[in-house]
Amino acid sequence: MAIDQLLDACSAIEPDGKEAILRDVRAYRLARVQEQLLKHEVPAVLLYDPVNIRYATDTSNMQVWAGRNPARYIVVFANGHIVAWEFHSSEHVWDGLNLDVELRSAISWTFFNAGQEAERRAEAWGADIVDVFRKHAPGERLLAVDRLDPYGAAYLHKHGIALRDGQVLMETARLIKSSGELVLIGESLRTCEMGVDRMRRELRPGMTENDLWAHLHYENIRHGGEWIETRLLASGDRTNPWMHECSSRVLRDGDLLAFDTDMVGPNGYCSDISRTWVVGDGRPTDEQRKLYEYAYSQVHFNMDLLRPGMTFREFSEKAWKIPDEFIKNRYCCLAHGIGMVDEYPSIAHQIDWESSGYDGRFEVGMTMCVESYIGAEGGSQGVKLEQQVVLTENGCVSLTDCSFETDWL
Repeated sequence: MAIDQLLDACSAIEPDGKEAILRDVRAYRLARVQEQLLKHEVPAVLLYDPVNIRYATDTSNMQVWAGRNPARYIVVFANGHIVAWEFHSSEHVWDGLNLDVELRSAISWTFFNAGQEAERRAEAWGADIVDVFRKHAPGERLLAVDRLDPYGAAYLHKHGIALRDGQVLMETARLIKSSGELVLIGESLRTCEMGVDRMRRELRPGMTENDLWAHLHYENIRHGGEWIETRLLASGDRTNPWMHECSSRVLRDGDLLAFDTDMVGPNGYCSDISRTWVVGDGRPTDEQRKLYEYAYSQVHFNMDLLRPGMTFREFSEKAWKIPDEFIKNRYCCLAHGIGMVDEYPSIAHQIDWESSGYDGRFEVGMTMCVESYIGAEGGSQGVKLEQQVVLTENGCVSLTDCSFETDWL
C-alpha cells in the first residue's frame, strides 16, 4: 500500500477492517520476534517489559502498574510457541487471540509480594522457567531476557542457563513497521490530534497548566487510549530550560506554552508530537517568533535530510547547525524511533557523538520523531517542536496533520 493510501486509511477504520488489521499486525509482530531469535541463534526470549509483551502477543494487563511490578511474564520460542505466566485471575486477557499459548500462574518475588520469602519464591519461579525451557528447547542453554531481578538471574545461571540481552532482540524486532502498524499508529495520532485541538480550543489566560493538560488525557481515554508517558507541558519562564512538567502555574496572556504529548493511545501505539503556542489572542513578540523560527527550521531541515540508506552518524554530521547561544540547552537527541513507546534508535547531536552516539542505518518502514528545543542559556522562554514521521523510499513523510504556527515565521 502506498504511503498516501496508508495515511488516508489512518483517518477512519471500520470495525470489520480493524479486526483484520489487528490479526495481520499480531502475526507480523510475532514473526519479527521469531526472526530475531533465529538470527541471534537463541531458542527463546523471556519478556517482562509490558510493552514487549504487548508487541509479541497483543495482550495488555495494567501496563503502567506492570511496568514497575514484575507480575506477569512470557517466554516466546523461536517456533512461535508461547508460555505465559499471567497475573492472578487474569487469564481472560488472552481471550480471542489466535496464539499457540500455554497459560500458567505467575510467581512474583518482589518484596511487595513476597516479603522475606523473596528468595524462596524466586526458586519456585526459576524451577518453572527451567521446566518450560527444557521441555520446549531440549539441549539448549541460551535464553534471552529483556529484564530480570538478581535472584532470578542467579537461579537460572546456577541451573546451567546462560542469559543474553533480550532488549537488543526486541528493539530490533520493533524497528520496522508493517502497513497495518502504520494504520494503527495513525488511529493513535488522530486521537492525539483531537486532544491537541481540544487543548487549543480551551486554552485561555487564567487556567492552570494542569487544567489544560487534562484535555489531552480526556480525549485519549474516551477514544480507547491508554496512558501518557510524561507531563511535559510548561508555560512562561518554565519553558526554559525544557523538561519542566506541568503544574498549578496559572497561564498568563502572552506566555509561550510548550508541550510534548508522549501519548500511548489506542492499540498501544504512541503519538509523540510537540507544539508551542502563545497564550491569549495577541501576537507573539519578536523574540518568541525568532525562537519559533529557529525550532521550525531545525525540524524541517532535518526532516528533509532524513532518508533510508543514510547512517545515523551521517545524519548527525549533516543536521541543522544549532546557533551557539542555544547549544547548552539543546534537546537530548536529534531524533528517535517511535512505535508503542520511544524506541531504538536515538540519534545524538554531533557535539555529543563521542559520549553518546552510536551508528546504524535508517531503513524504509522506520517511524521516527524529529526533535527541536530552542532556548538560550539563561533565557526566560523557549520553543519545543517535534514531528512524527515514517521513512519511505523517497524520504520521510509526516504522519500527523497537527499544524505549526507558520504565520509566526
